Amino acid sequence: MLSVGGEVHVTLVKAGQTKVRYPATVVHDDGVHAVVRALWAWPTARDFGFVRFEPGDVFTEHYWRDRWYAVKEVRAGDGTVKGWYCDVTSPAEIGPDGIAVEDLDLDLWQSADGATVLRLDEDEFAQSGIEHRDPAAAAQARQSLDTLEDLARAGKLGTL
Repeated sequence: MLSVGGEVHVTLVKAGQTKVRYPATVVHDDGVHAVVRALWAWPTARDFGFVRFEPGDVFTEHYWRDRWYAVKEVRAGDGTVKGWYCDVTSPAEIGPDGIAVEDLDLDLWQSADGATVLRLDEDEFAQSGIEHRDPAAAAQARQSLDTLEDLARAGKLGTL
């Protein structure tokens, strides 16, 4: 298990290549579910149209060793909740130095007020070739996106 208060690195891998790696502080780890807190990992803002991530934003990130997704609560630097960004990933590999997950392209966004729930990157998922390369992982990914959408529509992403 990770040591609460310790620093680790979160690594997001896509198609075998590191997409992003950043430091985070461990908030919780019970052996199945680990929670870390990190600042927005890029030096500049990124506007997705439905939300803008910018320097100073704080991400409280939930990872599971037995689930095919990660849930990230996003807050502005002043503490205001922007919403929840969810990545469909392989189950987290969590070791003493950090957390690593394989990005499976599918994502979900829920706004802070719960009014907006968006399924994202389904075109990227279709183009990735995973359905032919690894049909079992593709099925898990699709099921996980459905689960995340159900959680969002039930207002449960913020209670994980």
